[in-house]
Amino acid sequence: MARRSGSADLPLHHGRVPAWLGRRMTQLGAVICEAIIHHYGRDELLRRLAHPFWFQSFGAVMGMDWHSSGITTSVIGALKRGLTPLSRELGLHVCGGRGSHSRQTPAELERIGARVGFDGQALATASRLVAKVDSAAVQDGFDLYLHGFFVTDEGHWVVVQQGMNGDGGLARRYHWQSEGLGSFVEAPHAAIDGKSQGNIINLTDRRAALSRNGQIDLLRDIGPSGIVREFAALERDRAPPILPPAQLALPHLVMPAHHEVRPKDVIARRLHGALAAAADRAPADFSELLLVPGVGARTVRSLAIVAEVIHGAPCRFADPARFSLAHGGKDRQPFAVPTKVYDQTIAVLRSAIDRATLGQDDKLAAIARLDRESRRLERVVSGPTLDEYVTEERLRSAEYGGRSVFGWEQPDGEAPPAPPAKANPA
Repeated sequence: MARRSGSADLPLHHGRVPAWLGRRMTQLGAVICEAIIHHYGRDELLRRLAHPFWFQSFGAVMGMDWHSSGITTSVIGALKRGLTPLSRELGLHVCGGRGSHSRQTPAELERIGARVGFDGQALATASRLVAKVDSAAVQDGFDLYLHGFFVTDEGHWVVVQQGMNGDGGLARRYHWQSEGLGSFVEAPHAAIDGKSQGNIINLTDRRAALSRNGQIDLLRDIGPSGIVREFAALERDRAPPILPPAQLALPHLVMPAHHEVRPKDVIARRLHGALAAAADRAPADFSELLLVPGVGARTVRSLAIVAEVIHGAPCRFADPARFSLAHGGKDRQPFAVPTKVYDQTIAVLRSAIDRATLGQDDKLAAIARLDRESRRLERVVSGPTLDEYVTEERLRSAEYGGRSVFGWEQPDGEAPPAPPAKANPA
């Protein structure tokens, strides 16, 4: 998985995750992480968290706003709540968070290091350096307000942090990964998420090495007052500026400003593969998944999408909007969260993980087969359009326990009234 994995435009949203969704996100996020660790190990989970496309898809499948900045805050918060009680068992620890919680990260790392045996002070220094680089060495107009630090018992780590540009209504997410990191100040990022806004000051670019060294030489040779004199002289001369070479361009995922999920936001053949695997093959091939009381075809449909989050290759997360079709969104986009389906998805995954810890992998294996079958069928099947899919879901939303920040969905398909707006950026 490439360390420089891209960037994305994240519209800055306001509001909070309602408690009824936060509890479910905590449970689903934790059990998905457990499944990934069971199949692929802790380091693979770190690689996923360091991949911005996967991270956005992960948040979307958990019922958050599929394109917004709030995914970062809510995913890190849910994983900290859900994985902290399992940290001894999984060997994975989540530190930091938003605002004041971010400033507690170094102390958390030192406490965990003292308990499990890695160098907590060194990682605390790493945490501070990561924050400094993205707030000072990369001056792109975004002020950091969130810092999440994921670390394993072996001391391998990933940082996901986010800044906001309030004037532009945008957020930028930065991904760091210790795997392969040679320097904190030269091309250190695993990825940067955010809208391209032209030239920025990026002192971590490899081509900025001369600039970094020159700044140190200036401070050593002539000191701050000398720099002020030299700058004043340059201002008087007004020499024509010498333009620096263009910064290296990172591929980036552009998360659109529109909130509704549109057909262009979804790779239809992949959606059709998941629907076909759930509808056509589930009764015969995935009976293990149907033994949990209340689980039916609609839940298996969600499980097919969740299975891709667990098993999918990085190239399959180019359309995070598709993953919102598993459990909807808290603000009724693309449809209200089907709480009954969500709860059944959690129950199936929880049962599969619990059986796997006892050496019985049948249910986890069935979920993996569901993903493989979806990928096989997507090459040969067709299915409903996105509009048809969403329309059917909304018509049956009350039956599925549809709920959003507006309230419970009504049997007649009428939406509940909108709540008052809140001013807290997510």
